[in-house]
Amino acid sequence: MERVADYPRPPRLEPCALPVRVEALGRVLAEGDRSLRVLETFHPPTLYLPPEAMHLAMLQPAPGHSFCEWKGVARYFDVVLPEGEPSPLNPRLRRLVRAVWQYPEPAPAFAALAGWYAVYPALMDGCWLDGERVIPQPGGFYGGWITSWVQGPFKGDPGHPQLV
Repeated sequence: MERVADYPRPPRLEPCALPVRVEALGRVLAEGDRSLRVLETFHPPTLYLPPEAMHLAMLQPAPGHSFCEWKGVARYFDVVLPEGEPSPLNPRLRRLVRAVWQYPEPAPAFAALAGWYAVYPALMDGCWLDGERVIPQPGGFYGGWITSWVQGPFKGDPGHPQLV
C-alpha cells in the first residue's frame, strides 16, 4: 500500500514495469509494459508512456500550453479518429480535446520525461495498470491514476476541500 501523503515534494520520478493499457474512442490508444510514474504529495501517480507505446496516429497537436513548477512547459494533444471513422462506443464522438500531454523539454530533474505522453484517465474509455482498471483522480485538471494500492486523500477530492 502506498500513501500519497508520503509521496515527496518536489515530486519523484520512478520507472514502472507494470503493463499499461489505455482505451479512447473505442480504440487502444496506448499499450506497453514500460512507463514512468510521477509521485507527488497528495497526488495519485501520473503515468507517462514512451512514444512506442502510443498509437501516435490518433494524436493531433492542440493549441495552448501549461506550466508546472517542477516539470516545465507542457504541450497538449487531442485524441482523434481518422476522418469519417466513428467511435464504436459513440458514433458522434471523434475527438477528445486536450486529453493527452507531454513535456518536450522538461526541467533537468525530469529530463527522462522528454517526449513521453500522459493521459487524463477521466477522458479515456478506460485505463488499466497491471490489469486493474484505474479510477481517475478527482478534478478536471489532474491526471492521476488511482489503484487499489494507492491510498488518499487525494488532491482534488471533494471530500477533502483543504486539498483542492
